[in-house]
Amino acid sequence: MKILITGANGMLAKSVRKRLEKGNELICTDVADLDITNEENVLKFVTQSKPDYIINCAAFTAVDKAETAGEIVKKINADGPRNLAKAANKNNSVLVHISTDYVFGGELDIEKDYKEEDSKAPVTAYGVTKLQGEEQVKDNTNKYYIFRTAWLYGDGNNFVRTMLNLGESKEQISVVADQHGSPTYAEDLANIIGEAIEKQIPYGVYHATNQGYTTWYDFTKVIFEYAGVNCKVNPVTTEEYIEMMKITQAKRPKNSQLSKEKLLKQGITVPTWEEALKKYLKLEGKM
Repeated sequence: MKILITGANGMLAKSVRKRLEKGNELICTDVADLDITNEENVLKFVTQSKPDYIINCAAFTAVDKAETAGEIVKKINADGPRNLAKAANKNNSVLVHISTDYVFGGELDIEKDYKEEDSKAPVTAYGVTKLQGEEQVKDNTNKYYIFRTAWLYGDGNNFVRTMLNLGESKEQISVVADQHGSPTYAEDLANIIGEAIEKQIPYGVYHATNQGYTTWYDFTKVIFEYAGVNCKVNPVTTEEYIEMMKITQAKRPKNSQLSKEKLLKQGITVPTWEEALKKYLKLEGKM
């Protein structure tokens, strides 16, 4: 297969490239090679390269900065997917687009998890534009996969590395304990994408995070347990953390729990977040 990957130097794209490099022809682009916000250039590039699949890993993901960054957030997160969808449709390519838990309001009772069809109510600029991106994909092509993910970590700066650095340099730290979700290893998400393509599961929207739910606080405790880090972890609320750190922050979802039932019914492999963390820490030489 010929596969075009946008945002190819990002965390997820690195894992996607690794997962799909064997047996496929990869066309890896970043903004210097292909500006997805330029409709004319996108159409020209896709028409010339004729990929079987387009995997869009390009996104404006800085949640706090998105609140004040202006039009560029919409251009990348909404207009870009529209342009790729139009080009994919015209050239009979399948579009794989990555979305987020932030399309939901995050206020669902924590005893429940979000299903793909649940009502959307984004409360941040990031969430609003990512939802717009989903809608643009759906409006402009029928051959698409939208994978919503959350709490992603992998090759690059990420929560796990940050906590390890803090834990190895401090006697105690405070971590938010009232946000619930699924830590997701980029290599597992890349494998989900790879399996979906190879098995040709039905087109549509799927939730794609590691199995199981936790909080940032409990996640940190497990990171330290697995890595043998001796550092006390104190639970705090989101509000307490903001006040303590004296920061301005875009609203974070209290509930980022995404149901994987639809994905699992297609026979896709979805490891638990604990299994994923162990794999990552071993790769990092921390276990």
